[in-house]
Amino acid sequence: MDALATGSEKRNETPGHAAIRLVDVTKVYPLGKTEVRAVKGVSLSFDTGEFTSIAGPSGCGKSTILNLIGCMDTPTSGEVYLGGEPVSGLSDKELTSTRLEKLGFIFQSFNLIPVLTVFQNVEFPLLLQGRLGAAERKARVEELLTEVGLQDQMRHKSNELSGGQRQRVAIARALVTSPRIVLADEPTANLDSATGERIIDLMQKINVTHGTTFLFSTHDPQVMHHATRVVRLKDGLVVEA
Repeated sequence: MDALATGSEKRNETPGHAAIRLVDVTKVYPLGKTEVRAVKGVSLSFDTGEFTSIAGPSGCGKSTILNLIGCMDTPTSGEVYLGGEPVSGLSDKELTSTRLEKLGFIFQSFNLIPVLTVFQNVEFPLLLQGRLGAAERKARVEELLTEVGLQDQMRHKSNELSGGQRQRVAIARALVTSPRIVLADEPTANLDSATGERIIDLMQKINVTHGTTFLFSTHDPQVMHHATRVVRLKDGLVVEA
């Protein structure tokens, strides 16, 4: 483990002190008769309310780390902690609940459901949770869409929107369940630079207003300056934390 990663590790000796903690995490993917070591013994901590970028070139392990934190993949070795709890001890049902209740996801390809309206796309996670009645869901969805500036597009289908508008729908959908942590994988990759800047500004505003922990990957240096902390990866290793 490199010295910088070890220094990051020492900032939070107890898992409960961090919103997210990775301890000596590796991820190996089989590829025919060979193995691809996507992540190589990474140890990192992220505190509640951080607005952090994981930066590095394509293939450096950024998306893999987000997938491990997001409970969409499991480490080959090491441990991921969310709120001090080890993810490895969770059942499939508990993992599904964690993804739905505690985490929000913003994907570079937006991942909107094209047959649904903007309103319905954002409402969908609340329907999966099954806790709120129709009136409460409506109020919550309208509040989020107003916050991201899409109050006039609620009844539009996603294919009627620009790339920046679709990404704002994705942000509203990620936030509608009031997650503790939002994971954004290359959130500006499919946007022009001006729209990308506005999207990061919006995420930063929500981070400050709501105290939501944001962890996003990027290889775009024009976006990194918005982050309050930049973790840099190269070839599956932390080179700056």
